[in-house]
Amino acid sequence: MKTNILYHGDCIKILREKIFPESIPVVYADPPYNLSGKALNLKNNTTGGPFYKMNEKWDTFNYNDYLDFTNKWISEIKNILLPNGSLFVSCTQHNIAEIITSAKDLGLKLNNIITWYKTNAMPNITKRTFTHSTEYVCWFVKGKNWIFNYEAVKQFNPNKTKDGKNKQMRDFLDFIEIPIVQGKERFRGEEGRAIHPTQKPEVLLDLIIRASSNHDDIVLDPFLGTGTTTYVAAKLQRKWIGIEQNDEYFKISQKRMEQINPSIF
Repeated sequence: MKTNILYHGDCIKILREKIFPESIPVVYADPPYNLSGKALNLKNNTTGGPFYKMNEKWDTFNYNDYLDFTNKWISEIKNILLPNGSLFVSCTQHNIAEIITSAKDLGLKLNNIITWYKTNAMPNITKRTFTHSTEYVCWFVKGKNWIFNYEAVKQFNPNKTKDGKNKQMRDFLDFIEIPIVQGKERFRGEEGRAIHPTQKPEVLLDLIIRASSNHDDIVLDPFLGTGTTTYVAAKLQRKWIGIEQNDEYFKISQKRMEQINPSIF
């Protein structure tokens, strides 16, 4: 099985054909949220999606198709995970129920739900709901004896004790304050608008990969987008596999990984 590789195509097909069963220690997935189709038209917004809506073809399903798609990709992930492997899934309140139900039905255990508080979230434009300022990362495990590098995560906690020592994680792990990706880290088109509406911050993947894998372990992302997972994995000296169907995102991922090792492609 090849590692340190990007695959361009449908993740379900590639997971079946290219990835060995029970070979991957940790998977991070940022699947479609099924939010598109009713986008608010805020032309001046540059964060990738106005308010909490998007309007992307790859994010548009009817409900039954979305359930079927969710069950299929999570089933394939379960097959490739090691017996003690971990699956981390980013989601919002719009699809967290489908993610959890599907994973549990397939026999995965929900260990934690991490709440990501977006410190620079879009303002409450409609004034008809509470502000949408959080996303979630569900951590599922396949079996027992999963990897969890407690001390590494403890060091990651920016909050310290009064004498400057690393602090316990109860004030940090389940509730993480990270801004939406901006500045140099954000990939933008010629018009200045974010290319990918849900690009994840590198620091979020840094935490997940440090917590759930060791040096030289394989990290896989079936919805790679602009390549954040593989980029961070490589920087942390992990092996990596990325899968992305969208042509534009795949090209960005390739260029990003070439920064790590120009001889890869």
